[in-house]
Amino acid sequence: MHIEALDAYRYRIPRDESRGMRTDVIVYASEALMEHIRKDLSLEQAMNVATLPGIVGSSLAMPDIHQGYGFPIGGVAAMDYEHGVVSPGGVGFDINCGVRLVRTTLAEGDVRPRLGELIDQIFRDVPCGAGGSGFVKIGARDLEHVLVEGAGWMVKNGYGEERDAEFAEAGGALEGADASAVSERARERGLPQLGTLGSGNHFLEVQYVEEVHDETAARAYGLAAGQVVVLIHSGSRGLGHQVCTDYVSTMNKSLAKYQISLPDRQLACGPIRSEEGRQYLAAMCAAANFAWANRQAIMHFLRGAFRRIFGDGARLALIYDVCHNIAKRERYEVEGRKREVLVHRKGATRAFPPGHREIPADYRAVGQPVFVPGSMGTASWVLAGSEGAMRETFGSVCHGAGRLMSRTAVRKGRDAREEQRKLQDRGILVRSETRDGILEELPEAYKNVDEVIEVVDQAGLARKVARLRPMGVIKG
Repeated sequence: MHIEALDAYRYRIPRDESRGMRTDVIVYASEALMEHIRKDLSLEQAMNVATLPGIVGSSLAMPDIHQGYGFPIGGVAAMDYEHGVVSPGGVGFDINCGVRLVRTTLAEGDVRPRLGELIDQIFRDVPCGAGGSGFVKIGARDLEHVLVEGAGWMVKNGYGEERDAEFAEAGGALEGADASAVSERARERGLPQLGTLGSGNHFLEVQYVEEVHDETAARAYGLAAGQVVVLIHSGSRGLGHQVCTDYVSTMNKSLAKYQISLPDRQLACGPIRSEEGRQYLAAMCAAANFAWANRQAIMHFLRGAFRRIFGDGARLALIYDVCHNIAKRERYEVEGRKREVLVHRKGATRAFPPGHREIPADYRAVGQPVFVPGSMGTASWVLAGSEGAMRETFGSVCHGAGRLMSRTAVRKGRDAREEQRKLQDRGILVRSETRDGILEELPEAYKNVDEVIEVVDQAGLARKVARLRPMGVIKG
């Protein structure tokens, strides 16, 4: 594999026709991060993505890239909407896994003395773990409405405030969702799971604003130094996983029909305009709407937990909610002309610049809020989208620090209670449904989030707004 440095924050893997590549790969990384990235198969996967029919521009790798299913996690690829393909693996199994940042009227000094009570209350009110049933009890007919209306249905039915849906990407619901495209098995899995975190790398973190880097943007987002905020990271739970499973199988069966040859069966795909493509996108939109509804429900119960501990004066407001596993129809200038494309963002976050019509009016002057979690022992970042992302990455940036060690490797030789105590000594309380929930997500399992953010900032894709420090963590 030939990799050439374009500058301090961009690398290029030239198009290799012998591998069937239709375009090149651009990697956003520092020299130090490239050393980590080369150790797994993520760059090979990015090259495989470059072979897909209808790909437009480069196959893109964010600085948090690591190996995934077919597509690398931290990968972005745009497909011509008329002649390209859609790949379920390019979205991932947790459709619309995303993050929601909530600001509070409390300061670190208000919360720190009662942090243990608060974390225990949230742990009771927001179920987590691999299975998990939530406190939102709905029937099959209600679920159909959730799949079409997303966060708006939750608000309309008492699980939130009127302004909440406005401050979510796409208003908390994608158009084009069709509940009938979602299998009965997927519905069964999702029905009891609204308002649940899930397991793996999903979390709810009580944090405070440690540093402000852009006062103007921070003020627009309602953030100030010392303020307590909450970051919610969850997705479409079993419903989204089943949708992906169903359509990977469907796409694999149809490859010969459309004469599509792939270097990796995990890239299973179909023409966007085909029946299989349309059905998948309709189901994906429905699963995405379920995820927005899920995070809305979690926020509703979070508000209740804060009120129980701090009284009615503790007010929580949504700053923004943005997804990082999705395929969306968008319009960009490519090679001098405007084109309709389907942007696959897998472990990548939308980052629209100031003035973009899809940003809530309150933020339009400063750019879209972008949230990049690090690890439960380090920090998370709030960024603002920049024009550079529109020119180079189809309005996209990284979604996290990026995994450095496998879950098996990081568990080896470690004791969960000892690791929990170490974090507590650093002022971070952790509650987890399982031992593995702590060990698999230890800080050393991830790249340095500050290095990742530096790449994004210096490359001009997004700019730093605020650094957030964890105080309390709920894990699956």
